[in-house]
Amino acid sequence: MHLKDTEGAVLSAPTDRVDAGAGRLVGKSTQIESVRKVARLVGPRNATVLILGETGSGKEMLAQYIHACSRRSHRVFVPVDCSSLAEGLFESELFGHVRGAFSGAMRDSLGFIRSADGGTLFLDEIGELTLPLQAKLLRVLQERKVCAVGDTRWRPVNVRVICATNCDLKQMVAKGTFRQDLYFRLDVIRMELPPLRQRPEDIIPLAEYFLELQAEGYEEPVKQLDAGARAALRSYDWPGNVRELSNVMERAHVMAQGEQVRLEDLPKRLRSASPLAARMIEPGVGTMEQAERSAIANALRQTGHCKAAASRMLGIHVQKLRRRIVRLGLETHAAASR
Repeated sequence: MHLKDTEGAVLSAPTDRVDAGAGRLVGKSTQIESVRKVARLVGPRNATVLILGETGSGKEMLAQYIHACSRRSHRVFVPVDCSSLAEGLFESELFGHVRGAFSGAMRDSLGFIRSADGGTLFLDEIGELTLPLQAKLLRVLQERKVCAVGDTRWRPVNVRVICATNCDLKQMVAKGTFRQDLYFRLDVIRMELPPLRQRPEDIIPLAEYFLELQAEGYEEPVKQLDAGARAALRSYDWPGNVRELSNVMERAHVMAQGEQVRLEDLPKRLRSASPLAARMIEPGVGTMEQAERSAIANALRQTGHCKAAASRMLGIHVQKLRRRIVRLGLETHAAASR
C-alpha cells in the first residue's frame, strides 16, 4: 500500500495490520445488546472510546462495530496491537519516519496514525505504550498533528481513536506507569465488554458466525453444529474468550468430514465438557445427586442465576431445570445469593 502526502510524495505505509473491519458485533445476550446500543450512540461522534475487557473478549470486534456505525465507515480502520510492535521501532511504526532517520530507514513511512487519516485508529493493549510514547500520543490527540521520527514538521491528521486494554489503567496511573493526563484524555467514553463465560447466550451465535467466515475463506459450504457439539460449546468456560472460540471453530471446520461439526471434531478439552458441564463439577463430589447439584449451582452462578441461560448451558429444558432447582433446594440458595 502506498499513500501520498499533502506535498504529493509517495510514502510507504504499513499494510499488515490495516483492515476495513467486518463491522458486526455478534451475540444475542442482554449484555451484548446493551453494548451494541451504546456503540450506535457513540459511533457517529468523534469522541475517543476506551474499551475494557479481558484478553480475547472481542474488543477489536467492538471497535470495528463502532467504526461501522460512524461517518468514517467508508474510510480505513487501522488496528494496532501495541504489545506486538517491534522494540526499538515502536515510535516509527506508530508515528512514521523520514528517510535516513535511523539505520535501515530507506524511505519515508507514514506510520499507523497517518495511515488512519480520515478513518479510525484502534490501539489495542494501550497500556503497553512507554511513557515517552504516551506523551507523544497525548500531543497528537490534543493538537491533531503528528511529527514523524527524524522530521521537524508537524502534519495535520484527522483520525478517530479507539483504545482498548485488559489492564487497570487507574492502578497504572497510581504506580506512575501510565500518564494521568493521557488516561483522562482516553477515558471520554468507557465501554466494558464482558468475558464470554458471562454471556453464554452468545457462544452458539459466535460459533456459527466463525463457521461462516471459515466457509467463506475456504469457498466451501457452511458447516452446521450438531447437538453434541453445541452442548460441549455451551458447557466449556472459555478462558480464552471469543478468540479461543474463533480458533476452535477454525479447527472444527477443517476436521469435520461432512456437513456437520460433531463432538469428535472439537479439541479434547471441549470433548470432556458434557451437557451437565463436567468442567463445572467440583472435584471430590461423590454421589450423582451431589454432582448434579454442583453442576446446576455452578451454571446458575455463571449466568447470574438466569434459569433460561443456565438451562441452555446445561443442555436441559428450562422447566426441567426449575423442577431440579426446587428438588435440590437451590431456589433458596439462589435467592440468598442475590
